[in-house]
Amino acid sequence: MAKLLLKLQRYFRRRPVRFFTLLALYLAAGSLVFLHSGFSGEPRVPGSPRSPAAAEGPGLPYLGVMQLSRGFKAAATMPAGARRHGPWFKSTSKEPSDRGKPRENGGTRSRTVRGRSGRDKEEDRARYVGCYEDNTRQRTLRGMSFFDYKKMTVFRCQDNCAERGYLYAGLEFGAECYCGHKIQASNASESECNMECKGERSNTCGGINRLSIYRLELAQESARRYGSAIFRGCFRRPENVSIALPASQLMLNMSVDKCVDFCTEKEFPLAALAGTTCRCGFPSTLFPLHEREDEQLCAHKCAAEEFESCGSADFLLVYQTQVQDNRCMDRRFLPSRAKQLVALASFPGAGNTWARHLIELATGFYTGSYYFDGSLYNKGFKGERDHWRSGRTICIKTHESGQKEIESFDSAILLIRNPYKALMAEFNRKYGGHIGFAAHAHWKGKEWPEFVANYAPWWATHTLDWLRYGKKVLVVHFEDLKRDLFVQLQRMVALLGVTACEDRLLCVEGQKDGNFKRSGLRKLEYDPYTAEMRKAISGYIRTVDAALKLRNLSGVPEDYYPR
Repeated sequence: MAKLLLKLQRYFRRRPVRFFTLLALYLAAGSLVFLHSGFSGEPRVPGSPRSPAAAEGPGLPYLGVMQLSRGFKAAATMPAGARRHGPWFKSTSKEPSDRGKPRENGGTRSRTVRGRSGRDKEEDRARYVGCYEDNTRQRTLRGMSFFDYKKMTVFRCQDNCAERGYLYAGLEFGAECYCGHKIQASNASESECNMECKGERSNTCGGINRLSIYRLELAQESARRYGSAIFRGCFRRPENVSIALPASQLMLNMSVDKCVDFCTEKEFPLAALAGTTCRCGFPSTLFPLHEREDEQLCAHKCAAEEFESCGSADFLLVYQTQVQDNRCMDRRFLPSRAKQLVALASFPGAGNTWARHLIELATGFYTGSYYFDGSLYNKGFKGERDHWRSGRTICIKTHESGQKEIESFDSAILLIRNPYKALMAEFNRKYGGHIGFAAHAHWKGKEWPEFVANYAPWWATHTLDWLRYGKKVLVVHFEDLKRDLFVQLQRMVALLGVTACEDRLLCVEGQKDGNFKRSGLRKLEYDPYTAEMRKAISGYIRTVDAALKLRNLSGVPEDYYPR
């Protein structure tokens, strides 16, 4: 045997070309076998208990490992070829069921199915209506809207609109989603809806000022009609009620649902119950919703619902419908270069992104940033990509605190937040994203103590530096902004040199949360601060409080103490 191997070694050493030729043929043969197995799918295991499709009949392939590895997690619990349906739409597909039949290509989705157009793919969950004109001043769909310039898909838009009870979902500019109960524009040519979705290139998501609109096939009518209205309170009837709340209807069998439904169909964000009359309108100077009355004054039983209150002729019970108030939704860059650079300065976690959202709605102009955050740009903060000195944005977000950086700005809005809340918010952002949460392991591990040790002193020095080096600083406490948004926003807008009408600011109050509010469902069940941490942070609070009072400003809010 050894002699045979030695002869072969000498043979190929003398003729290396033949050796490499044989090696290449061997590799080619192996590649062909591999490709063949890839197209023919997994081996058929008709009787295997592992196979999720075993109950569907003989001859079906085992899809478990292969499909899960490609992300099709639902394949293990549904028949091969079945589509996943949400609870909010009816299937309109008339294709015959193919259960029990062998599938081609070993059960994998064929390339033809994967490549079909967006309209065909979405017909089960919604019906494509057509391409429609849109206008930034007068929206075609006037309900909720949201943007994602990186991951927008047709299904995501439909799912968000259906979840909130809307009848129509429209996509525009490849990344913008609009919802509504009524289409209020003319048809456009189908060729004008020509932009691919940012999240799936195979689908069309409208065009420039053009909407690809779908009618959602809701499984339950109640999901559309009654949705989730927000209770605003009991208010005294305004003097010019027919002007303040222009739409009205007599309802002898009044209920909250009926009034909310009526105002939603009329495309108004407010539904006011006045006994047997339902009134609809917008928050305005005539009806600002700032002076709430005792709810007992509105505690008059509804005719149709024994356990509901429907207000009276003099005291109105007000709900906010799902209709989006679009009076403050238009935003653009400054028409001419700004003469001054205004900073929106804050310690990380103090609500800077939320403040930017409010300022953009109140002024109608984009805000910029000292940094670039792609996730914020994708969510609609279009000023994020501009250089902070471009002069095209109304103010500039910054967390900087050095003298040189501070003196680069002509004036500043300094946003201060309770350090206990700010530190936790920034820790969540650092380990969970803008609206995510840090994992339990991060709170219990070494990350949290190290974070507090490094960031808590910065909370104090950040404020002290801006008070010391800032040229014209307006101090706004995050807690005051939440408590009295209208007044605080007026102060901020005045510093920015923009005249914002009261109706626009009232519109902002109704849209104040935006897309960057963390859900309260995952709050920690314990206090992560140790006694040593609290002692150090209390010292920083006292230092900042003294510095504010030294400049004849109000000190920190009372809820900073005690801890």
